[in-house]
Amino acid sequence: MCGIWALFGSDECLSVQCLSAMKIAHRGPDAFRFENVNGFTNCCFGFHRLAVVDQLYGMQPIRVKKFPYLWLCYNGEIYNFKQLQKQFGFEYQTLVDGEVILHLYNRGGIEQTASMLDGVFAFILLDTANRKVFLARDTYGVRPLFKVLTDDGFLGVCSEAKGLINLKHSTSLCPKVEPFLPGHYEVLDLKPSGKVASVELVKFHSYKDEPLHAACDTVETLPSGSFDLETVKSNIRILFENAVRKRLMAHRRIGCLLSGGLDSSLVAAVLLKLMKEININYPLQTFAIGMENSPDLLAARKVAAHIGSEHHEVIFNSEEGIQAIEEVIFSLETYDITTVRASIGMYLVSKYIRKKTDSVVIFSGEGSDELTQGYIYFHKAPSPEEAAEESERLLKELYLFDVLRADRTTAAHGLELRVPFLDHRFTSYYLSLPAELRIPKNGIEKYLLRQSFEDSNLLPKEILWRPKEAFSDGIASIKKSWFSILQDYIDQQVDDLLLEKAAEKYPFNPPKTKESYYYRQIFEKHYSGQSNWLPHYWMPRWVKATDPSARTLKHYKSGTQE
Repeated sequence: MCGIWALFGSDECLSVQCLSAMKIAHRGPDAFRFENVNGFTNCCFGFHRLAVVDQLYGMQPIRVKKFPYLWLCYNGEIYNFKQLQKQFGFEYQTLVDGEVILHLYNRGGIEQTASMLDGVFAFILLDTANRKVFLARDTYGVRPLFKVLTDDGFLGVCSEAKGLINLKHSTSLCPKVEPFLPGHYEVLDLKPSGKVASVELVKFHSYKDEPLHAACDTVETLPSGSFDLETVKSNIRILFENAVRKRLMAHRRIGCLLSGGLDSSLVAAVLLKLMKEININYPLQTFAIGMENSPDLLAARKVAAHIGSEHHEVIFNSEEGIQAIEEVIFSLETYDITTVRASIGMYLVSKYIRKKTDSVVIFSGEGSDELTQGYIYFHKAPSPEEAAEESERLLKELYLFDVLRADRTTAAHGLELRVPFLDHRFTSYYLSLPAELRIPKNGIEKYLLRQSFEDSNLLPKEILWRPKEAFSDGIASIKKSWFSILQDYIDQQVDDLLLEKAAEKYPFNPPKTKESYYYRQIFEKHYSGQSNWLPHYWMPRWVKATDPSARTLKHYKSGTQE
């Protein structure tokens, strides 16, 4: 996990512009470099490093003797860099996994490069020999990337929007900053002046398609075309275990977030099992957060005892949670209601990990709810086909919601997140299964996933079959949920008259509740006029919901399996 930043064709003094690069220093607390591009006085790279792989030679931009005309700034982890080296006979100069991007590009161009990378990444690749700039981002946008491109060809690129919003440019008072789309690469021509012109934006991978890099994966080709239940369950176990195994690549200590729900518990259990197999000689630290006696704390304690991890509990009170709201919204760069709610616990637990432990590489269960239809409202899907479509829509928008939350809350404290449920092969296989296999059954969501691990003894039965608990609700007591604690506080902060006039003040995504008005006010204070970063609020479908919390849904309230 790092922070990347680059400018091409800046009219302003670079020493002033580079102050913007310091806005993302939290992403790379180990080292910083600012470097001009030879021959282009108005082009430069900024890089904040968190050293996880090759601590000696991992500074960026990466340049190697074999390709002196290539400059690479990337944030991410490429899990198959050794397999690609073996397959294509690449000769690496460093131990940095990202070096493979230079070799793949030299061998087959940008399309093959982006398609062959098994991992999470956002990168800026400069080819001075052919005067091209390339931007690319992984399939689900696990690693963030923002850009600004003006009409006269000034380009700014950064891991987070906050590194671009204060850039100065002669022809534009406020250049438009926007997220770079996941699963895409962009080709830009570099002019002698350092300015750029966009040539094409290409979608290189659709998550339903088996990725091109599957051909050189460590897991052999699985039986395909057969949807026999036992074969499917076996394939799910094999691919999930492989997804966790490849993510063990690290020179820093590995830890795992553990809410006690199905997703994080499965990740923690498989992770600990594999760490033992490869003789990692330190205990796995697991981390749970909640208010005193919250459902998540109790469930996580049970899982940790079962798998034998070194378990840490972070207990917070409502005052600490409320005090964190503004810094959380600043870190997130969004005002989405459910994202802000769920981020507060994750932000506070990340803060604890950074201050009190030496775990840096943090595993988590993000992506499972979207992939395996884990949200409560999937019980109301009109048909398996519509449920499958909704699952794909949620995956497509992950970079705006759960993946954004998981990245920013951990990166704010210099931690690197790993999310095995979003492994390319695992997701493409799961999405290839018949729609009726993937829906909730017997009133239980994620039925197929639970069934697949039923005989593995990885988890206690009551955890494997524990019903869905929204993270923002599970961290609070059963008597009073986190969202109602927030609403009670905010009710005193926002006047009724302000809410009545909310649509006038904020015509785009107007706040409908005091809570959403409160978050929007804070967002606008830091990111004025950037409300379009969030196209719409996250809300459940097929139900008449005015609030995104699972606890407001009838299925949840009654405890019945409707």
